[in-house]
Order: sequence, then structure tokens, then C-alpha cells
Amino acid sequence: MSKARTHLEAKHLEQIPNVGPAVAADMRGIGIHEPRQLIGRDPYELYKLSSARAGAPQDPCVCDTYIAAVRFMEGAPPHPWWHYTAERKRTLTRR
Repeated sequence: MSKARTHLEAKHLEQIPNVGPAVAADMRGIGIHEPRQLIGRDPYELYKLSSARAGAPQDPCVCDTYIAAVRFMEGAPPHPWWHYTAERKRTLTRR
């Protein structure tokens, strides 16, 4: 499945840049079944839900991927997940 170039093209979770089968399965496990359901969501809360469902904290890179997916679906250009690592570190230090 090809990746969407803009949020308007994303019809399936796997079309979101950085989202592969494993992350898409995690998203479905927490009730996100369509890309548009990411709009307006807090990626840090999604990460917490995903970690709780897994029974242990997931790798922090998963949080970066949630940030990338939410930002993309809210209209940001596609960036690799690691583009958001510094943001995650700053944000989680404050929480």
C-alpha cells in the first residue's frame, strides 16, 4: 500500500507515513480504525493507551510515531518519526 502524500489521501492507517502493520494494529487496539480519527487527538494519550493495552511501556519511538501520525493527519507535511523525538523529550519532561 502506498503512503499518502497529504492527509487528504490517507484512507487506511497504513497509508500514513511512518505507520506500518504493527503500529496500525496498535492503533486499532485502542479504537483508532481510520486515519481521520487521529485528528484532534493527543498523541501522548494515545501512546499511554497503547502502552496500557500492551501491559508495559512501549518503546518511546512509538510515541514519536503517534506524534508524526497525528501531526500528518492534522495537515503537517510528512516527516520521519525521529523528527519528533526532541518534541517528545521536551513534552514528557514537563508532564
